[in-house]
Amino acid sequence: MKQAIILAAGEGQRLRPFTVAKPKAMLSVADKPILQYMVESLAQNGIRNIVLVVGYRREQIFDYMGSGEQFGVDLTYVTQERQSGTAQALAQAKAVAEKEFLVLPGDNLIAADTIAHFLTMKPEAVLVKRVDNPSRYGVVTIDKGVVKGIEEKPKEATSNVVSTGIYAFSKQIFNFIESELDIPDALNKMIAQGKRLNARQTDGTWLDVVYPWDILTLNDALLRQIQANLGGTIEADASVRGLVSVGKDTVIRSNSYIVGPVVIGEGCDIGPSVCILPATSIGNNVVISPFSDIKNSVIGNDVNIGPGCIIQDSVIDKGCIINGHFTACSSQTEVKVDDEHHLVNVGAMLGEGCNLGNSVVAQPGVIVGNYSQVQPLKLISGRLPDRSLVF
Repeated sequence: MKQAIILAAGEGQRLRPFTVAKPKAMLSVADKPILQYMVESLAQNGIRNIVLVVGYRREQIFDYMGSGEQFGVDLTYVTQERQSGTAQALAQAKAVAEKEFLVLPGDNLIAADTIAHFLTMKPEAVLVKRVDNPSRYGVVTIDKGVVKGIEEKPKEATSNVVSTGIYAFSKQIFNFIESELDIPDALNKMIAQGKRLNARQTDGTWLDVVYPWDILTLNDALLRQIQANLGGTIEADASVRGLVSVGKDTVIRSNSYIVGPVVIGEGCDIGPSVCILPATSIGNNVVISPFSDIKNSVIGNDVNIGPGCIIQDSVIDKGCIINGHFTACSSQTEVKVDDEHHLVNVGAMLGEGCNLGNSVVAQPGVIVGNYSQVQPLKLISGRLPDRSLVF
C-alpha cells in the first residue's frame, strides 16, 4: 500500500479559541503542526503519495506544507468546500484514489510504528485501540477479529475498544459513502450488506486532540521523543538538564534553570533567572522576563511574558503580551465546552493576540478568546469570548 489520504478539512469547534484562525490539523505542538507529524510518520513507512483533503482555512495548509518536497513526500490537494462529515471528506478524493489506500485523520498524533503495525492489513480494515474514555469515540464491537458494528460516542460504552479513524480501504468504499456523512455510518451500512471489515488492535501511540487541554497531552508525548540540541547561546551559570532543544539565535541568560523535556524555538530571549520545567514547548521569538516559572505548558510564537509570572498546565497562543506577575496555576476544575462538562487538571487557555496587564490572576480552566484585553489586577475565570475587554 503506497498511498494515504489524510482528512484535514475540519475546524475543531471544541478547540476554540485555538481553531478560530487556523485549522485543527495546523495546531502547533512541540513547535510543529500536528499534520506535519502525520506526514513524517507516513514517510518513515515509505508512503510518499499523500492526498490531503482540505477545507477550513485551507490556505494555511497550502502555505506550510507546499508540494511536500521538504518532507520527502508528494502532496496532492482536494477540497471539501463544506465541512459535512468524514465520509463526504473522503468522497472528494475518489478521483485520485488508488486501488488500495490508507485513510487517516490529520489532527491525530500517530507514531510511525503504529502505522507500520497496521500496514500488513488488507482492505477493508480499521485500526482500534483500548482507551480509558471510550465515550469520546466510536466504540467498536468485534467478534474474532471482525467488526460487527461501530457506535459513535455512546453515553454508556459497552466496550473500551474504539476506532482510531485509521482505515485500510479499497475503492469499493466509495460505493457506501455517497449517501452518508461520516465514515462509521458508511461502514455500518457496508457491514449490514454482508461485507467484511477486519480489525487490528494496537498498543502503539495514538492520541486525539478534541479539547483545548488535549494539546498538553500531545505536547508531553511528543517532547519525550525529542533529541537534545543546544543551539543559540547558553550564558554562564545557566543550568540546562535532560532532553532540551534550543533553537538558533536564542539566548538563555544566566541563572536560568531548564529541565527537559523542553523545546525552545529560534530567536528567543530567556531570563535571566527563569525556571522552565518539564513538558514545556516555547515557540519562536518568545521573550520570558526574569523570575518567571513555566511548567507543562505550550507557548506560541511571538509571545512576551513579563517578570515574575507563574504559568502551569497552560496553552498560550501566538502574539500574546503578558505583563508582570501573571499567575495561571493549575488544579482540578470543571470546564464547560458547548454542553459538555469536563473535570480536568488545567491552568489557563489563552487565544492569540491577548494582552494582559500586570498582576492578573487566571482561575484554573479559564478560556480566553483571541485578542482579548485584561486590565491590571483582575481575576479572570470561566470563558471569555473573542475580543473581550476586562476592566
